[in-house]
Amino acid sequence: MNMLRTWARDLVMGVRFAVAGGRGGWVRTLLTGVGVGLGVALLLGTTGLPNALAARDARGAARDTITSPTADAPGRNTLLTARGNMNYHSADVSGRLVEPEGPDAPLAPGLEKYPGPGELAVSPALDRLLKSDEGKLLRERLDGRITAVIGDAGLTGPGELYYYAGTDRLSKEADSRSVERITAFESDLDSPPLDAVLTLLVLVMFTVLLVPVAVFVAAAVRFGGDRRDQRLAALRLVGADGGMTRRIAAGEALAGSLIGLVLGAGFFLAARRLTPYVSIQDRSLFPEDLAPDGPLALIVAVAVPAAAVLVTLFALRNAIIEPLGVVRSAAPVRRRIWWRLLLPPAGLALLVPMMGRVKNGGPFNGWQVSAGVVLLLIGVIALLPWLLERVVGPLGGAGPVSWQLAVRRLQLTSGTAARLVGGIAVAVAGAIALQMLFAGVEGEYTEQTDHDPVRASLSILKRSGTDERLEALGAAISGAKGVARADALATRAASHGPSGGAEGDTIELTIGTCTALREVAELPSCQDGDAFVLTGAAAGRGRDSGTAAPGEKLLTGNVHAPDGPAPVAWTVPASARPAQARKDPTGRLRSGLLVTPAAAPKSEGGYGSAQVFVQLDPNVPDAMERARTAAYKADPLATVMTLRSTRTAGEFGSIRTGLFIGATLVLVLIGTSLLVSQLEQLRERRRLLAALVAFGTRRSTLGLSVLWQTALPVLLGLALATAVGLTLGAVLMRMTAVPVRIDWASVAAMAGIGGGVVVVVTLVSLPPLLRMVRPDGLRTE
Repeated sequence: MNMLRTWARDLVMGVRFAVAGGRGGWVRTLLTGVGVGLGVALLLGTTGLPNALAARDARGAARDTITSPTADAPGRNTLLTARGNMNYHSADVSGRLVEPEGPDAPLAPGLEKYPGPGELAVSPALDRLLKSDEGKLLRERLDGRITAVIGDAGLTGPGELYYYAGTDRLSKEADSRSVERITAFESDLDSPPLDAVLTLLVLVMFTVLLVPVAVFVAAAVRFGGDRRDQRLAALRLVGADGGMTRRIAAGEALAGSLIGLVLGAGFFLAARRLTPYVSIQDRSLFPEDLAPDGPLALIVAVAVPAAAVLVTLFALRNAIIEPLGVVRSAAPVRRRIWWRLLLPPAGLALLVPMMGRVKNGGPFNGWQVSAGVVLLLIGVIALLPWLLERVVGPLGGAGPVSWQLAVRRLQLTSGTAARLVGGIAVAVAGAIALQMLFAGVEGEYTEQTDHDPVRASLSILKRSGTDERLEALGAAISGAKGVARADALATRAASHGPSGGAEGDTIELTIGTCTALREVAELPSCQDGDAFVLTGAAAGRGRDSGTAAPGEKLLTGNVHAPDGPAPVAWTVPASARPAQARKDPTGRLRSGLLVTPAAAPKSEGGYGSAQVFVQLDPNVPDAMERARTAAYKADPLATVMTLRSTRTAGEFGSIRTGLFIGATLVLVLIGTSLLVSQLEQLRERRRLLAALVAFGTRRSTLGLSVLWQTALPVLLGLALATAVGLTLGAVLMRMTAVPVRIDWASVAAMAGIGGGVVVVVTLVSLPPLLRMVRPDGLRTE
């Protein structure tokens, strides 16, 4: 009990020194608080991110209709709806066409009533876009009168582009597969869990992003070390023993950390208010969703002050505080290497046994992975001071004055210099490892689509309709500015019928002009009235893989549907010739029959589906947007797909987006904290620097010395980080059973970004340096 009272008394005395130590004490405490506060703000944001993403997904599910109850006939409580998702430039615009069939039709979240025919309800972000010059082409597409703005309850984020368009045409196409008749907005479809590889990515990503934050928080509580040593020596002079002085120093750090908690909460709340204005890859968050998890926030509130006390006591473990000064001011004791070398092997010992386990969903211990990654990254922090000491120790007095000043400063305070760049080194090591892991597993989540963007830029798919509707769609697209060609193909189903030799087979009938048919087959020659039997397709694989010979009698139309118009008898033209099938621009290989319009059967049921392949004129600006607008205006139910050669899985893309967001925040933290650290170091040395200028040292020499003093630790730190990052990346790749490949360009980019942050911070610190070396910097009291 007496020990606890002694600790409490000394810690409180340290707090009093921090807050009542005059202007200098307040500046030191405030710098510590700012450094700690930046880290706390990012930690709070990290703890709140899962809640924000969960709330975002919940609002998206609340308006979804995948598992909503449906009705077969119109009623007082039914709503006809169809998806109207589209792209505008690089942004996704989502929405729905709605047509209430009764007064009690279910109301979508965020709406007070549905827009009528020709009217729109839009999200705030879409409203701003439509009213801006940037959204001029989109306004031509969504040209309805805006009558309402969707509330937050109906949006996944403040930056989402979403709309509801009122219409009266859905009742005319209620039997289409694109139209749903629902009685409520309900969705109980759970998101599938992440597979083992993606789980590993998320786990490593959070670990790699949070370790630099912890490093900077630990470094921030050690601001003002030189001035603190003077105060501790003065305390020894008035009778305090060594243990008391250390506890008082820990109390000063505790005060800075507590102020940092308050500032961190303020930084977090201020940054949270800015989240509506930040949208990364079409993803945004509402401020109220970014609420830290209670238990995790409590852990941060307890861990940060505790870490401040422990880090201070650890930093003073080898310092001999005497009444006339601190022995550490003289030549420091050479750092021991043995315990530093144990950390990376210990981390590898935890990770190596799991090599190959993550592949194919194998189980792995998440805590073991996190501990292994942390030990490897902390190894960078532990080895960097020793490495810097060994490199700068033998350097002599050769070289320019700026170099000599920098080397001498590093020889005296190599630990401080290592702390300044330690966070950068850890961040770069983690970034290299993550980059290698992402590159290694990207092939498993990025598939080749078989699309041919050279042959067509867009594919417009219509599930069902009439021949007249298809002709109108093709004509509207062909007439759009910038469209070089639009090839429309209609597909009908045919069957041999109950008396045929291949009862039950469905024969795909593809109808189009000769130009359009050449997109799906190699035609020897063609004119209107011709027909072709496709060869070379995967016959016998699936329902629509049947075929027929010239002269055979078929039934076309609703060959499998009991309702609707009766099938129409049709005879395959005797002049039908074989034609070699080829993949269309979407990569699909068709089978069955190809028929030109003059030879096509006349069916009252229209076509089963239709597809229009659009080629654009690259010399016409915004040709793609004009084609999309023409398709939407002609038929809002048509699906417009941009053809791309590759497609990335949604979960993988989301994780990559999360990494981008996290890495950006960590870089901001690193740069800001480095700047605060650099300014604190310069402030403590301002009297010495002013004296050097007074004796004739050029200001440019001092600026170069600061640059050299930063560049040397950075180069050593980046070299060490590269080695550790490559090792960690190789182990993580082997855990997922992918071959180890090093993209040296990416490695160089990661190291360059880390070095660039330090260079920018150093350049920004030069103006304050020039102000500090003025003659009035020699004043003292």
